[in-house]
Amino acid sequence: MFAKIKQWFGGDTAKKRADNYWIFVSMLVGSLLSLTASFVLSVDAVELARNPDAALSCNVNSVISCGTVNTHWSAQLFGFPNAFIGLMAESVVITVAIAGLSGVKFGRRFMFAAQIGYTLGLVFAYYLFFMSYFVIGALCPWCLLVTLTTTLVWFAITRYNIRENNLYLPDKLQKQLHAFTEKDYDKFVMVVLIVTIVFAILIKYRDGLFA
Repeated sequence: MFAKIKQWFGGDTAKKRADNYWIFVSMLVGSLLSLTASFVLSVDAVELARNPDAALSCNVNSVISCGTVNTHWSAQLFGFPNAFIGLMAESVVITVAIAGLSGVKFGRRFMFAAQIGYTLGLVFAYYLFFMSYFVIGALCPWCLLVTLTTTLVWFAITRYNIRENNLYLPDKLQKQLHAFTEKDYDKFVMVVLIVTIVFAILIKYRDGLFA
């Protein structure tokens, strides 16, 4: 009995519980923020559909302008506002995060499918950031929040799936990635990526941001 208690409060079990807490809290916070941003963007999209000249609350200047970004064709790639996708997808992530915090053990196929789905979401988010940064030449604060939170959630899901061997990877690659995450290098990569984006925005749009 004492051995089980010791195992529960120490060793690999405790480390795994702490890691799960970080992973699922990151997913929950990230998805809640992304859901909020998607809701605001959806409301703005409906308002712009009724009145293309509507003055949105985040239309600050020529650089910080949700209206400029949301009236570009890339804001409706599938024939409806991109934000609607966020409303659907983030609700699923919130459910998974809460279940994970409750101790639910997810099936390998389910998490592999979640990895594919959220990887597509990450690619989509960065494509929209690319369009905003290089093509449109304006920034939408809510869109940037979605990019940030999508990055956070993707790294959390990926860390969990690597640790639990859910990605059907070759043994050698699986061991290398597992060792990579055990040393928290994945968290370092995530921070570097986010800092790089922030600096890229500051370098290109510093005049407009602080006008």
